[in-house]
Amino acid sequence: MKRAKMIGILVLALSVAIVVLQNTESVQTKILFFSFTMPRAVLLFFTALTGFIIGVLSSLIVGRKKSDTAPR
Repeated sequence: MKRAKMIGILVLALSVAIVVLQNTESVQTKILFFSFTMPRAVLLFFTALTGFIIGVLSSLIVGRKKSDTAPR
């Protein structure tokens, strides 16, 4: 099971890397009141990184709630 998870993570990371590297043209991005021009690869990387961080933080919060309610 541990090996399957590792293979899944590697396949997902490789897929993200391929998509990022294939999208190098510049795009204009608007975030709230700011406007940026950046390569699409950078935008995709930061979007993937943000999703990863949100996933890790949410799993930590859910894990903490489960351990708080566990019977002792």
